[in-house]
Amino acid sequence: MISIKNLTFSYKKSSHPVFEDLTIDFAKGFNVILGPNGAGKSTLVKAIFGLLEYEGQVFYDDLDITNLPLTEKIKKMSYLPQMDTNQSSLTVLEMVLLGRLPDLRRKVSDEDLNIVLNTMKSLSIDDLASRSFNELSGGQQKLVFIAQTLVRNPELMILDEPTNSLDLQRQLELCQLLKDIVSEKGLDLIVILHDINLAARYADNIVIINENGNFYDSGKPKEVINSEMLHDVYGVIGEVSIDGDNIPIISPRKSIRNR
Repeated sequence: MISIKNLTFSYKKSSHPVFEDLTIDFAKGFNVILGPNGAGKSTLVKAIFGLLEYEGQVFYDDLDITNLPLTEKIKKMSYLPQMDTNQSSLTVLEMVLLGRLPDLRRKVSDEDLNIVLNTMKSLSIDDLASRSFNELSGGQQKLVFIAQTLVRNPELMILDEPTNSLDLQRQLELCQLLKDIVSEKGLDLIVILHDINLAARYADNIVIINENGNFYDSGKPKEVINSEMLHDVYGVIGEVSIDGDNIPIISPRKSIRNR
C-alpha cells in the first residue's frame, strides 16, 4: 500500500529534523499510527498527502506519488486533519453533500443523495440533517467532517485523530464503522490514534513511532503492543493482558519518571 522511503523533513524555523531517513511500509487494510506527543505523527500524514516539501519518496502501491499533483492525489485519497470547530450557516446535509464535489451537478442526483444519507445514517447523524452546522457540538461537527470525507469514496483515507472530542460510545461506533468500510469496500485506511486500547481492538496493522520521530515497530496488535513498547515509546510501566476477544489490553501503572 503506502511505502515511505528515506523521508527527511524539518520545519524551517527548526534546525532539528522531525524525520531523518525514515522508512515505513503500511499494510493493506486498517492501519493505526501510534506514538507519544511530538513524535511527528501529524507531520507524517501531511507528508503522505503531499502537503509538505520533504526529501525522500512516497509510493502508493507501485506508483511514485512523491511529486504527483495534489489534484491527482485527491482522486485516490482523502485526508481529514485535526480541526477546531468550524462556523458555517449550511445545514448538516449540505455540509456532507460538499464532500461529493466535484461530482455534484447543478441538480443533486439521487445517487449523490443516497450516498450522503446512508453515510450519515451509518454515523448516527441522519437526525441532524436539517440542523445548522454551527449549532452542533464539537463532537457532532467532527462526525459531519468524517461523513464528508467518507462520501468521496476514496481508495485511501487518512484520518488524524478522528476520535478526539467523541464520547466513548461514538469512538467505538466510529472505529467499527471504519473497520466495516475497510472490509466491505476494500478501502485502505491510515489513522492516528492516541488510545492504544482502541487501536489494539480495531487495527489490522499498527505502526509505532518513538519520541524522536524514528520508526520503532510495526505489525499486528498482538505482535507490537507489549510492556517493553510501553516503556520504550511512552515512558510508562504497565501490564498487557489478552481479553476474551484475543485482543491485547494495556493497564498502565505509572510513568517511568515516578520512581
